Amino acid sequence: MNQFNFLEKLLDGVEVEWKALGDVGELVRGNGLPKTDFTESGIPAIHYGQIYTYYGLSTTSTKSFVSPETAEKLRKVNKGDVVITNTSENLEDVGKALVYLGERQAVTGGHATIFKPSEIILGKYFVYFTQTDIFSAEKRKYAKGIKVIDVSASAMAKIKIPIPCPENPKKSLESQAEIVRILDAFTELAAELTAELNAELTTRKKQYNYYRDQLLSFKEGEVEWKTLNEVCLSISAGGDVPENYSKGQTKPTAEFPYPIYANATGENGLYGFTDRYNISSDAVTISARGAKIGYHTIREAKFTPIIRLITLVPNKAVISTRFLNYILDMTPIGGTDGGIPQLTVPTVQKISIPVPAVIEQERIVPILDKFDALTNSITEGLPREIALRQKQYEYYRNLLLSFPKPEVGTP
Repeated sequence: MNQFNFLEKLLDGVEVEWKALGDVGELVRGNGLPKTDFTESGIPAIHYGQIYTYYGLSTTSTKSFVSPETAEKLRKVNKGDVVITNTSENLEDVGKALVYLGERQAVTGGHATIFKPSEIILGKYFVYFTQTDIFSAEKRKYAKGIKVIDVSASAMAKIKIPIPCPENPKKSLESQAEIVRILDAFTELAAELTAELNAELTTRKKQYNYYRDQLLSFKEGEVEWKTLNEVCLSISAGGDVPENYSKGQTKPTAEFPYPIYANATGENGLYGFTDRYNISSDAVTISARGAKIGYHTIREAKFTPIIRLITLVPNKAVISTRFLNYILDMTPIGGTDGGIPQLTVPTVQKISIPVPAVIEQERIVPILDKFDALTNSITEGLPREIALRQKQYEYYRNLLLSFPKPEVGTP
């Protein structure tokens, strides 16, 4: 019997009742626990931020500890309890959950809620459910805030969870345990496969870096060194958000066809779209402030950069946009000293780079493009394979938790 048929048989004919989370356990909102309370040892402590940066779906130990005196003031987490994040700067991280399986009682603090399961639901079963599209849609209904997003404990209590075999608690727990067992196995297998692919990707990146370094290393006197100010038509800092725009828009529309880019990496730099543009040529943008300072990438023509983003428009007679972006990989890009590091236009203008003849640039760029596609592109090579493995895992997880929901108005 293949895996698909087995999963269908497991779910076939299973009665299910959708119950509000508050009806299948107790929810306790955390309090306190700034990171300054952490100690080298003591009482195990779970900080809400660590749930989406450090832990997986479950843990038997904690990264942090607090003193017994501090622990007395905090909410207690027992074995089998689930700690849920209530607050984040993005909706994805709100509602992330961790089931605590440690023998020692732990504590947690503010911006987190403890879910203490009743006798009809397993904590880890609920944790897996929080990863589904259904849960994501439900939490979106209750999310409040713009810059900081919050789903309160009282709102979380209203989200409905599918409980299989509700009339038979023993069979219900057995069904949940079997679903958890299968998902654990899939999770472990997916992790192993992803680890193998990541190891291969790391090797490929080392190869790419080696060949890139060879192609972009020049002997003294072989090429001319120029400042960025000498090879660019303009170097400018981003401005304010345009007057007319659509924040969060991910594709161009007739009303707002031109992208707005902000200070962030990858596609997270897409702030929205507007009805006019400031930069008419393809260009290289550089993040000018924060943790990702110096991050650079190519942006296609007709876009608007906003604050904390510096735009370099190359003089194509001297340097191509793609070569400029590649050579910046080899170039130290510093920032100001003291306080929050930041780049300024005058600083960027003074950065020196090697500039071979345009014909040599045209030879080098296609070679680097091929290596780059194999290592970095999400549509080619190993990164695509890793993404497909993750989608496969998500498919089986959603299949196992895809119980039919009652129609609106059905008791």
